[in-house]
Amino acid sequence: KAKPGDSFGELALMYNTPRAATCTAVGDVSVFGVDRVTFRRILLGNAQRKRKLYESFLEKVKLLESMTSWERAKVADALESVDFDANTTVIKQGDDGDNFFIVIKGEAQVFLEKDGVAVP
Repeated sequence: KAKPGDSFGELALMYNTPRAATCTAVGDVSVFGVDRVTFRRILLGNAQRKRKLYESFLEKVKLLESMTSWERAKVADALESVDFDANTTVIKQGDDGDNFFIVIKGEAQVFLEKDGVAVP
């Protein structure tokens, strides 16, 4: 069931595909609607602003200094912001390496475990 704050129908607008589901009002319901052109314009505008922000940030990352602006743009397009609460383990030594992280704000402590002791 869709409750206040839930949304539906965005996939068809984003990917220009037929509706993937049917939504029927269970009782009286009021919804906000956005047409395809407006929705896509907003998404593209947001994506362009995000890309510029991420690209300017990536230009300052030492590991990525040797990349071309096109390569950094591709990395910027792939980035997803993730938030972690204080004292949360982001990655753990020995786990599979399937993600790469760049600190956007705040601080994170990196430890190397040697003989069962965590060394910063």
